[in-house]
Amino acid sequence: MTVFHFCYDLNYFGWLHQDFLGDRFWTGQRTAIVSLFLFCAGLSQAVAVAQGQRWPRFWRRWSQVAGCALLVSVGTWFVFHARFIWFGVLHGIAAMLVVVRLTAHWGRWLWLAGAVAIGLAWVAPFAHVHWPALNVLNDPAFSWIGFVSRKPQTEDYVPLLPWLGVMWWGMAAGAWVLRERPQWVQGALPKAAGPLAWLGRWSLTWYMLHQPLLFGLVMLTRQ
Repeated sequence: MTVFHFCYDLNYFGWLHQDFLGDRFWTGQRTAIVSLFLFCAGLSQAVAVAQGQRWPRFWRRWSQVAGCALLVSVGTWFVFHARFIWFGVLHGIAAMLVVVRLTAHWGRWLWLAGAVAIGLAWVAPFAHVHWPALNVLNDPAFSWIGFVSRKPQTEDYVPLLPWLGVMWWGMAAGAWVLRERPQWVQGALPKAAGPLAWLGRWSLTWYMLHQPLLFGLVMLTRQ
């Protein structure tokens, strides 16, 4: 993610000349990054539920994510104006965390729910062709759902469909591991994994700080 954003910054200031919106080399990386984000968020929710996390603690963490999402919207409005991020990855995670927590008791049905969520996003463009009334879902008031035929003009867009499906699969996978293969997550991590563990504990902080620092560094260097 950090390397991807650094390349994006170089491209934004004219040091690279790449099509980040159309080239599959870049769009594929973005898809993989967001998928890992949401899958890991689902895994984490499985652990939280298994450990008996209560709603007050859940809402404290959720408020941190939602607050950071608001900061992203405000900050990107000053930089990108009309293309500011109004429902990016943090906005999506905040919404999906609530849905996933409320459906945690679905058990194995989470696999099917995830497949349906992903499938709906794939069929949305075809559904819009046959039922023009669905075009209202392209409006910004509803496009956060993700059942759209065209993506809105914004720097980051992570709607519920299909991405809720990825988080549901993460939740289902985490519950399966804790139930069937608990030995996989027991014991101390190898020392070599220390930096990764540190990043995992401070993932939200890293996410919020790395891009402003990289963006500012590239901008200053260019000037």
